[in-house]
Amino acid sequence: MLGAGLPALVFLALFLWLGGVAYLLIAVVFAFLAAFMAYFFRDPERRPPVGDDIIVSAADGRVTRVEENEHNTFVSVFLSPLDVHVNRSPISGTVTAVDYVKGKKNPATSNEASLVNERNSITIENPRMTVVCTQIAGIVARRIVCHGKKGDNLRLGEKFGLIKFSSRTDLLMPASAELLVNVGDRVVGGETVIARLPSQDPVS
Repeated sequence: MLGAGLPALVFLALFLWLGGVAYLLIAVVFAFLAAFMAYFFRDPERRPPVGDDIIVSAADGRVTRVEENEHNTFVSVFLSPLDVHVNRSPISGTVTAVDYVKGKKNPATSNEASLVNERNSITIENPRMTVVCTQIAGIVARRIVCHGKKGDNLRLGEKFGLIKFSSRTDLLMPASAELLVNVGDRVVGGETVIARLPSQDPVS
């Protein structure tokens, strides 16, 4: 944000000192960029729900893919440049693995993005379940940030990273998880419950 805000102030000062419409126009452009960056990197407060049987969305955005089979339950959420890009822990638990893959920058909405795009997977475990959250870069995304490290304990809805600009998050959950969202639904990171384990679900 400072990278755009400082030039805006400099060109505004030049306009006030020397005059010239060009300085003013350049100042407006940089001011617009600074405002967009401030909006993009916003980090609103979130109030996670309560429960050891729930899985919340790891990001704001739109559900673009859901799958269920005998092995797992899978949900993808696409983040547009206008969505909050902070990533939050889908469950409370311990980080048991963090795996980064330097891949391509294909469209994040494609099914192949899970396999070929630049991505970072963080595995979180607790006594009831294991969930893998994968941060995936898209065409516009330039950097994946993950603060979570192996051995860290994360609370439900706690921030662990972000993806800069348009991107996607995938959640791989136990097969027994009951999906509570459909393709096209809008979800809020750290708040929207996307799946729930049966009350009698055994440790997995």
